[in-house]
Amino acid sequence: MLGSKRGGTTVAGGTTLVSRETTINGDLHFSGNLEIEGQVNGCVIAEAGKDAMVRVVAAGRVEGEIRAPVVMINGTVEGSVHAARHLELAPCARVSGDVFYSIVEMAAGAEINGRLLHRSEPEATSEPARIAEPQLRVASGARASARTQSSGDAPG
Repeated sequence: MLGSKRGGTTVAGGTTLVSRETTINGDLHFSGNLEIEGQVNGCVIAEAGKDAMVRVVAAGRVEGEIRAPVVMINGTVEGSVHAARHLELAPCARVSGDVFYSIVEMAAGAEINGRLLHRSEPEATSEPARIAEPQLRVASGARASARTQSSGDAPG
């Protein structure tokens, strides 16, 4: 998880760093790799059609929506997260908002205060997410449960 056994997970392209003492006010559009150690007050949006990954480290904070193919969180996000391909939530991840994903890895200790919603079309990052049955991959030692109820099911 988050740079553990895989070494440095990156995508093709350059790397942009929002350092620990930096605050960005406004939306941030990027391609390639984005490392957030500071704070972003606005949306973080990957350039459409480009390979991109955003990583929010333990001290990092985003107050706004994140939209990217690959999202790795070990810090705080207050807003929705849209990970078109892969979402990784490390032990210190704190997300207050809905989480849209195709594949998710969640470590013990990570928190989501919102809904987990599976994306049926992983390529689309700028379109609204389609809701499908939840699929969760949990790191060893962690426990998770997902309950779903269709509109036809009534408690009885």
